[in-house]
Amino acid sequence: MSTPMDIDSNKPSKRAGEASLSSSLSRRVHFGSLEESERQNRRKTTVAEGINGVSLEDLVDTPMNYELSESSKKSREEHQAILDEFERKKRARTLAVPTDDGRVRAKLRELGEPQCLFGEGPGDRRDRLRYLLSKQEGTEIVPDEEESSSSESEEEKEEEFFTQGTPELLEARRWIARYSLPRSRDRLQKQRLEYELPLPQLKSLRKDLFAELKSYANFSSQIGDDRPISQCTFSPDCNLIATGSWSGLCKIWSVPSCSAVATLKGHADRVGGVSWHPQSTVSIDGSVVNLASGGSDGLINLWSLENEAPLASLQGHTARVSKIDFHPSGRFIGSASYDTSWRLWDVETTEELLLQEGHSREVYAIRFQIDGALVATGGLDAIGRVWDLRTGRSTMVLEGHVKDILSVDFSPNGYQVVTGSADNTIRIWDIRTLRCIYAIAAHKSLVSEARFFHGTVTLENDELVNGVKPAISGLYLVSSGYDGFVNIWSADDWNWLKSLAGHDGKVMSVDVSLDNKFIASSGFDRTFKLWANENLPI
Repeated sequence: MSTPMDIDSNKPSKRAGEASLSSSLSRRVHFGSLEESERQNRRKTTVAEGINGVSLEDLVDTPMNYELSESSKKSREEHQAILDEFERKKRARTLAVPTDDGRVRAKLRELGEPQCLFGEGPGDRRDRLRYLLSKQEGTEIVPDEEESSSSESEEEKEEEFFTQGTPELLEARRWIARYSLPRSRDRLQKQRLEYELPLPQLKSLRKDLFAELKSYANFSSQIGDDRPISQCTFSPDCNLIATGSWSGLCKIWSVPSCSAVATLKGHADRVGGVSWHPQSTVSIDGSVVNLASGGSDGLINLWSLENEAPLASLQGHTARVSKIDFHPSGRFIGSASYDTSWRLWDVETTEELLLQEGHSREVYAIRFQIDGALVATGGLDAIGRVWDLRTGRSTMVLEGHVKDILSVDFSPNGYQVVTGSADNTIRIWDIRTLRCIYAIAAHKSLVSEARFFHGTVTLENDELVNGVKPAISGLYLVSSGYDGFVNIWSADDWNWLKSLAGHDGKVMSVDVSLDNKFIASSGFDRTFKLWANENLPI
């Protein structure tokens, strides 16, 4: 029989069991319950505040007691390498390395690196130095005062500048403006009338002309000198042809017999350019200028054709005179020279009116426009320029050739320019749109000369339309090359028409007579040749 004491002793045991049961129930995890969310928040707060005084920052600094796997190590190394590369590029952008190639080489030598690698240019060498310096922290090279001042001076040199001309030049510009404006007006009026011509008539005209050009053959050949003949050109009346050779002699020949008429001695070195006066006539008193020539001695000689000695010599160029050309009026003459300038001369006073710079290298070719308002020059810097003689400004830059420009010529229409280059191509430029409109792969070697046909003749079977008879001037052009050929091209679609072969080597010059009967060429084989229609009556 149990006593009351025994009954009371059993009661605490029962309460303990109930407490244990309730505690086990409270520790159960019920996903999504509010109690568990509050418990996790309290645990995070406790860890953040630190357990036993240990914070997360202390745990970060504490070395790990476990070892990373090989893949984890490799990933960390690659990540660190990417960060280092970003830092290096950031330092490279802030580095100031020298622009002078000599200083770049000297710095590479200090770093124990090779000064030059195979096929490495100055720009690549500078980039290599920048890369090496960017790998060194705290490295910075600032250009010295001498280099910065030289770069500033180079920038100043590149700026355009104008110098005040002489009163004679001002008067010449005004005279050229008065001369060229009426000619431009007449040319444009004639072009408007020709534009109204019936298309079938124009097609028939071109067909007959091109058929005649395709029948051209070697008409005659003459040995002109003991050395290569660099230039040949027809006289305005087409009865004479002048040649200039590397021997320093200029010779006059009759057309079409090719017999010698006169020998002009006045240059001590090779003759590069020969040009006829637009109104050239053989004078009786020997005081009228009929011909001009430029040579490697830097002189431009004026000839009357009556005497072997020149009437006058224009002195001013400090290097070889490569090409010359008379202004359409005959009052002025332009010359291109290896002293990187072209000049304008007064024929009457034999005074230099203009010394024009603008090419970075030697100026090789020069040609006046038919109106007399513009002049085009080409240089060994592969750049051509069109200049306005009335203002003195450069109106267009002929930029597109990759090698020297050796020839330049204006079309009779007044707005097209042809250039021949050492890159074996001919380019046609339009002044109205200021761009190149066509490029011709003309020869297998450099193009020594390219000329439009300039003439006033018309075909006999053409009839007057609105009082105008269509002219064939400017409908084709000819080119000569060092591949030994003279090529004929149509000037409307720029197609090849005919190749004339006969020179034993380089062809150095070509010209077309104004009467559209002959094409003349001179070459390295010391000969000049006449080409004509094989059915041409002698």
